[in-house]
Amino acid sequence: MRTAINTYNKISPYAHIKIEPFDINKRYTKPHRHNKYLELVYFRKGSGLHHMDLKRYRIEPPVVFVIQKDQVHHWEINTLPEGFVIIIKAEFLEKTLDKKINHQLGQLNQKQVIDVGPDATIDSLFELLCRETRQNTSGQNEVIEGSLKALLAKILSYAITERAPFMGDKLSQFNTYLGKQLKNDVSYYAKMLNTTSQNLNALCQKEYSKTASKVIALHIIKEAKRLLNFTDLSVTEIAFKLNFKDVSHFVKYFKRHEGKTPIQFKKRQ
Repeated sequence: MRTAINTYNKISPYAHIKIEPFDINKRYTKPHRHNKYLELVYFRKGSGLHHMDLKRYRIEPPVVFVIQKDQVHHWEINTLPEGFVIIIKAEFLEKTLDKKINHQLGQLNQKQVIDVGPDATIDSLFELLCRETRQNTSGQNEVIEGSLKALLAKILSYAITERAPFMGDKLSQFNTYLGKQLKNDVSYYAKMLNTTSQNLNALCQKEYSKTASKVIALHIIKEAKRLLNFTDLSVTEIAFKLNFKDVSHFVKYFKRHEGKTPIQFKKRQ
Protein backbone atom coordinates (compact mmCIF):
# COMPACT_ATOMS: atom_id res chain seq x y z
CA MET A 1 0.00 0.00 0.00
CA ARG A 2 1.33 3.43 -0.93
CA THR A 3 1.08 5.57 2.18
CA ALA A 4 3.35 8.38 0.98
CA ILE A 5 4.66 9.87 -2.24
CA ASN A 6 8.15 8.61 -3.07
CA THR A 7 10.78 11.24 -2.33
CA TYR A 8 14.13 11.12 -4.13
CA ASN A 9 17.36 12.80 -3.11
CA LYS A 10 19.80 13.18 -6.00
CA ILE A 11 22.28 15.49 -4.33
CA SER A 12 24.82 15.03 -1.54
CA PRO A 13 23.80 16.50 1.84
CA TYR A 14 27.05 18.50 1.72
CA ALA A 15 26.39 20.08 -1.70
CA HIS A 16 24.11 23.05 -2.32
CA ILE A 17 24.01 22.87 -6.12
CA LYS A 18 24.52 20.08 -8.62
CA ILE A 19 24.81 20.38 -12.41
CA GLU A 20 25.36 17.34 -14.59
CA PRO A 21 24.35 15.76 -17.92
CA PHE A 22 20.90 14.14 -17.94
CA ASP A 23 21.22 10.47 -16.93
CA ILE A 24 20.06 8.34 -19.88
CA ASN A 25 19.18 5.57 -17.39
CA LYS A 26 16.40 7.82 -16.05
CA ARG A 27 14.33 7.63 -19.25
CA TYR A 28 11.47 5.91 -17.39
CA THR A 29 10.80 6.78 -13.75
CA LYS A 30 8.01 6.30 -11.23
CA PRO A 31 6.07 9.27 -9.83
CA HIS A 32 8.18 10.99 -7.17
CA ARG A 33 9.00 14.33 -5.65
CA HIS A 34 12.32 15.83 -4.61
CA ASN A 35 13.81 16.31 -1.17
CA LYS A 36 13.43 20.07 -0.79
CA TYR A 37 15.21 21.25 -3.89
CA LEU A 38 14.38 22.90 -7.18
CA GLU A 39 15.30 21.09 -10.40
CA LEU A 40 15.75 22.50 -13.90
CA VAL A 41 16.01 20.00 -16.76
CA TYR A 42 17.19 21.07 -20.21
CA PHE A 43 16.81 18.80 -23.24
CA ARG A 44 18.59 19.47 -26.51
CA LYS A 45 17.69 16.01 -27.84
CA GLY A 46 15.05 13.43 -26.96
CA SER A 47 11.31 12.81 -27.20
CA GLY A 48 8.56 11.42 -25.02
CA LEU A 49 6.46 12.68 -22.14
CA HIS A 50 7.03 14.51 -18.89
CA HIS A 51 4.31 14.20 -16.24
CA MET A 52 4.17 16.98 -13.64
CA ASP A 53 1.46 16.59 -11.02
CA LEU A 54 -1.66 15.84 -13.08
CA LYS A 55 -0.46 17.43 -16.34
CA ARG A 56 1.39 15.78 -19.21
CA TYR A 57 3.88 17.63 -21.44
CA ARG A 58 5.53 16.49 -24.66
CA ILE A 59 9.31 16.67 -24.70
CA GLU A 60 10.08 18.74 -27.78
CA PRO A 61 13.69 20.04 -27.63
CA PRO A 62 15.19 22.45 -27.11
CA VAL A 63 13.15 22.86 -23.94
CA VAL A 64 13.58 23.55 -20.21
CA PHE A 65 11.34 22.03 -17.53
CA VAL A 66 11.06 23.68 -14.11
CA ILE A 67 10.27 21.14 -11.36
CA GLN A 68 9.44 22.69 -8.00
CA LYS A 69 10.39 20.98 -4.77
CA ASP A 70 6.86 19.88 -3.90
CA GLN A 71 5.78 18.73 -7.36
CA VAL A 72 5.26 15.07 -8.25
CA HIS A 73 6.74 14.15 -11.62
CA HIS A 74 8.03 11.29 -13.77
CA TRP A 75 9.53 10.67 -17.20
CA GLU A 76 8.52 8.56 -20.20
CA ILE A 77 11.33 9.21 -22.68
CA ASN A 78 11.24 7.01 -25.78
CA THR A 79 14.43 8.16 -27.57
CA LEU A 80 17.97 8.66 -26.31
CA PRO A 81 17.92 12.01 -24.46
CA GLU A 82 20.68 14.58 -24.30
CA GLY A 83 20.72 17.52 -21.95
CA PHE A 84 21.53 18.76 -18.47
CA VAL A 85 20.06 18.86 -14.98
CA ILE A 86 20.47 21.59 -12.35
CA ILE A 87 19.55 20.89 -8.72
CA ILE A 88 19.46 23.90 -6.38
CA LYS A 89 18.91 23.72 -2.63
CA ALA A 90 17.58 26.54 -0.48
CA GLU A 91 21.01 26.74 1.19
CA PHE A 92 22.55 27.85 -2.10
CA LEU A 93 20.13 30.78 -2.32
CA GLU A 94 20.73 31.72 1.30
CA LYS A 95 24.50 31.92 0.78
CA THR A 96 24.67 33.29 -2.75
CA LEU A 97 26.70 36.46 -3.13
CA ASP A 98 24.40 37.68 -5.91
CA LYS A 99 20.76 38.08 -4.83
CA LYS A 100 19.74 38.60 -8.47
CA ILE A 101 19.77 34.79 -8.74
CA ASN A 102 16.98 34.62 -6.14
CA HIS A 103 14.88 36.97 -8.27
CA GLN A 104 15.58 34.96 -11.44
CA LEU A 105 14.52 31.71 -9.77
CA GLY A 106 11.41 33.47 -8.45
CA GLN A 107 10.53 34.26 -12.08
CA LEU A 108 11.27 30.71 -13.23
CA ASN A 109 9.09 29.33 -10.45
CA GLN A 110 6.10 30.78 -12.29
CA LYS A 111 6.90 28.54 -15.29
CA GLN A 112 6.53 24.84 -15.95
CA VAL A 113 7.93 24.61 -19.49
CA ILE A 114 10.09 27.06 -21.44
CA ASP A 115 10.70 26.52 -25.14
CA VAL A 116 14.17 27.82 -25.95
CA GLY A 117 15.63 28.22 -29.41
CA PRO A 118 18.75 26.33 -30.53
CA ASP A 119 21.25 28.38 -28.58
CA ALA A 120 24.98 27.62 -28.44
CA THR A 121 25.35 29.95 -25.44
CA ILE A 122 22.95 27.87 -23.33
CA ASP A 123 24.86 24.68 -24.22
CA SER A 124 28.21 26.32 -23.43
CA LEU A 125 27.05 27.66 -20.07
CA PHE A 126 25.70 24.26 -19.03
CA GLU A 127 29.00 22.61 -20.00
CA LEU A 128 31.00 25.27 -18.13
CA LEU A 129 28.85 24.87 -15.02
CA CYS A 130 29.27 21.08 -15.13
CA ARG A 131 33.05 21.46 -15.10
CA GLU A 132 33.04 24.11 -12.37
CA THR A 133 30.74 22.22 -9.97
CA ARG A 134 32.81 19.03 -10.40
CA GLN A 135 35.92 20.95 -9.35
CA ASN A 136 34.20 22.81 -6.52
CA THR A 137 32.31 20.39 -4.26
CA SER A 138 30.73 23.17 -2.19
CA GLY A 139 29.25 24.64 -5.38
CA GLN A 140 29.49 28.18 -4.04
CA ASN A 141 31.92 30.48 -5.80
CA GLU A 142 31.84 33.58 -8.00
CA VAL A 143 32.43 31.65 -11.26
CA ILE A 144 29.53 29.27 -10.58
CA GLU A 145 27.21 32.05 -9.44
CA GLY A 146 28.13 34.32 -12.36
CA SER A 147 27.69 31.55 -14.92
CA LEU A 148 24.42 30.44 -13.35
CA LYS A 149 23.08 34.00 -13.44
CA ALA A 150 24.02 34.26 -17.14
CA LEU A 151 22.37 30.91 -17.89
CA LEU A 152 19.15 31.79 -16.05
CA ALA A 153 19.04 35.16 -17.85
CA LYS A 154 19.35 33.35 -21.20
CA ILE A 155 16.57 30.89 -20.32
CA LEU A 156 14.32 33.67 -19.05
CA SER A 157 14.82 35.61 -22.29
CA TYR A 158 12.81 32.86 -24.02
CA ALA A 159 10.00 32.86 -21.45
CA ILE A 160 6.78 34.73 -22.18
CA THR A 161 7.08 38.03 -20.37
CA GLU A 162 4.63 38.39 -17.53
CA ARG A 163 4.61 39.99 -14.12
CA ALA A 164 6.38 37.75 -11.63
CA PRO A 165 5.66 38.12 -7.92
CA PHE A 166 8.16 40.36 -6.17
CA MET A 167 8.39 37.87 -3.31
CA GLY A 168 9.42 40.26 -0.56
CA ASP A 169 10.87 38.86 2.64
CA LYS A 170 7.52 38.17 4.31
CA LEU A 171 5.98 36.52 1.24
CA SER A 172 9.11 34.51 0.60
CA GLN A 173 8.98 33.25 4.20
CA PHE A 174 5.23 32.59 3.85
CA ASN A 175 5.87 30.34 0.86
CA THR A 176 8.68 28.58 2.74
CA TYR A 177 6.34 27.82 5.66
CA LEU A 178 3.65 26.59 3.26
CA GLY A 179 6.22 24.18 1.85
CA LYS A 180 6.99 22.83 5.32
CA GLN A 181 3.58 22.71 7.01
CA LEU A 182 0.07 23.03 5.55
CA LYS A 183 -2.66 24.35 7.84
CA ASN A 184 -5.93 26.02 6.89
CA ASP A 185 -5.23 28.84 9.29
CA VAL A 186 -4.12 32.35 8.27
CA SER A 187 -3.39 33.34 11.88
CA TYR A 188 -0.98 30.39 12.24
CA TYR A 189 1.20 31.70 9.39
CA ALA A 190 0.83 35.33 10.50
CA LYS A 191 2.18 34.36 13.92
CA MET A 192 5.09 32.46 12.33
CA LEU A 193 5.88 35.59 10.28
CA ASN A 194 5.60 37.87 13.30
CA THR A 195 2.86 39.90 11.65
CA THR A 196 -0.95 40.13 11.73
CA SER A 197 -3.51 38.28 9.64
CA GLN A 198 -4.60 41.63 8.21
CA ASN A 199 -1.05 42.47 7.09
CA LEU A 200 -0.58 39.03 5.55
CA ASN A 201 -3.87 39.41 3.68
CA ALA A 202 -2.79 42.83 2.41
CA LEU A 203 0.54 41.45 1.16
CA CYS A 204 -1.18 38.57 -0.66
CA GLN A 205 -3.76 40.88 -2.20
CA LYS A 206 -1.03 43.20 -3.43
CA GLU A 207 1.18 40.50 -4.97
CA TYR A 208 -1.29 37.75 -5.96
CA SER A 209 -4.67 39.53 -6.03
CA LYS A 210 -5.83 36.80 -3.63
CA THR A 211 -6.50 36.63 0.10
CA ALA A 212 -4.05 34.73 2.29
CA SER A 213 -6.66 32.01 2.81
CA LYS A 214 -6.97 31.61 -0.98
CA VAL A 215 -3.20 31.25 -1.31
CA ILE A 216 -3.21 28.64 1.47
CA ALA A 217 -6.14 26.84 -0.22
CA LEU A 218 -4.23 26.58 -3.51
CA HIS A 219 -1.40 24.78 -1.71
CA ILE A 220 -3.70 22.53 0.31
CA ILE A 221 -5.83 21.48 -2.68
CA LYS A 222 -2.74 20.86 -4.82
CA GLU A 223 -1.23 18.61 -2.14
CA ALA A 224 -4.56 16.85 -1.58
CA LYS A 225 -4.76 16.04 -5.30
CA ARG A 226 -1.23 14.63 -5.23
CA LEU A 227 -2.04 12.39 -2.27
CA LEU A 228 -5.31 11.23 -3.86
CA ASN A 229 -3.60 10.49 -7.15
CA PHE A 230 -0.23 9.08 -6.09
CA THR A 231 -0.93 7.25 -2.82
CA ASP A 232 -3.43 4.72 -1.49
CA LEU A 233 -4.27 6.81 1.56
CA SER A 234 -7.96 7.02 2.42
CA VAL A 235 -9.77 10.36 2.38
CA THR A 236 -9.80 10.26 6.18
CA GLU A 237 -6.03 9.71 6.34
CA ILE A 238 -5.42 12.55 3.88
CA ALA A 239 -7.67 14.85 5.90
CA PHE A 240 -5.62 14.28 9.06
CA LYS A 241 -2.34 14.48 7.15
CA LEU A 242 -3.39 17.94 5.97
CA ASN A 243 -4.30 18.98 9.54
CA PHE A 244 -8.09 19.01 9.21
CA LYS A 245 -9.87 18.24 12.49
CA ASP A 246 -12.34 15.87 10.86
CA VAL A 247 -12.92 14.30 7.46
CA SER A 248 -16.27 16.01 6.84
CA HIS A 249 -14.61 19.44 7.09
CA PHE A 250 -11.96 18.34 4.59
CA VAL A 251 -14.55 16.94 2.14
CA LYS A 252 -16.58 20.18 2.27
CA TYR A 253 -13.40 22.26 1.87
CA PHE A 254 -12.24 20.22 -1.13
CA LYS A 255 -15.67 20.36 -2.78
CA ARG A 256 -15.96 24.11 -2.23
CA HIS A 257 -12.69 24.69 -4.09
CA GLU A 258 -12.91 21.92 -6.70
CA GLY A 259 -16.63 21.45 -7.30
CA LYS A 260 -16.40 17.73 -6.50
CA THR A 261 -15.64 15.55 -3.50
CA PRO A 262 -12.23 13.89 -3.04
CA ILE A 263 -13.77 10.51 -3.95
CA GLN A 264 -15.32 11.94 -7.13
CA PHE A 265 -11.97 13.49 -8.03
CA LYS A 266 -10.11 10.21 -7.48
CA LYS A 267 -12.60 8.18 -9.54
CA ARG A 268 -12.20 10.50 -12.54
CA GLN A 269 -8.42 10.11 -12.67
